[in-house]
Amino acid sequence: MLGKQKIALLTIIVISCLAFLLIAACSVDKTTSDYAANPVTERDTLTQISTIDAILGGIYDGIMDYKILKRYGDFGIGTFTSLDGEMLAVDGDFYQIKADGVAYPVTDSHETPFAAVTYFDVNDEWDVPSGINYNGFQEFLDELLPTENTFYAIRVDGTFSYMKTRSVPAQTKPYPPPVEVTKNQPEFEFVNESGTLVGFRCPPYSAGVNVVGYHLHFLNESKNAGGHVLEFTLENGTVKIDNTKNFLMILPDETSDFYDIDLTPNNQEELELAEK
Repeated sequence: MLGKQKIALLTIIVISCLAFLLIAACSVDKTTSDYAANPVTERDTLTQISTIDAILGGIYDGIMDYKILKRYGDFGIGTFTSLDGEMLAVDGDFYQIKADGVAYPVTDSHETPFAAVTYFDVNDEWDVPSGINYNGFQEFLDELLPTENTFYAIRVDGTFSYMKTRSVPAQTKPYPPPVEVTKNQPEFEFVNESGTLVGFRCPPYSAGVNVVGYHLHFLNESKNAGGHVLEFTLENGTVKIDNTKNFLMILPDETSDFYDIDLTPNNQEELELAEK
């Protein structure tokens, strides 16, 4: 009987301790910076800020500064407050490719309404066939990837006989949707240019969250120009893949217009128009 009483007492103590810890954890007022120390964000994690459908809904206000974003990864793509250009991160260096096509270093005080970053660790590497274009590259890589049901970080280093990119200028409120912004997007062409492609291949079930399939940005070897990739022909190059098994999404806080827009419509057709 005494043994049962001790077990019951220990059980009460354990339950009380767990309840105390739960209450303490719930009472913590977390700030955005606290998330960067979250143990979930290990190296094999794609961390995403907001959703692509929020961007399609015209939610361009920054929700995280780049000082914090850089703690989530050294590789990725995204944009800036007011949709002010394209972001590309490679080898820990972050660039803002503005509407003039020039790549500028990103300061810690810049903010993003949408970005996807990870720590790039090579899992697989292949030489890419010479003369392949963007569509052919996607088909080539789809044949090599073990599954379409996970996220892949993609890096291509090579020489491009042709490269076509775009960027977008900063917008003012009330923000127009991207499909309107990109009707007059500045486009840039490169011939016999070496550089790096940076981006992701996202699975079909991520529709509305990110761009399904391939989404790539380009930075030339001189690191002074690039943009969102529209088309290319690769003369020679190597593709490296990082399988990212974890996914972490950080949404805007309750003060954002994010909470007032309708995210239920299927925006895939509009997204394809904006991306291409």
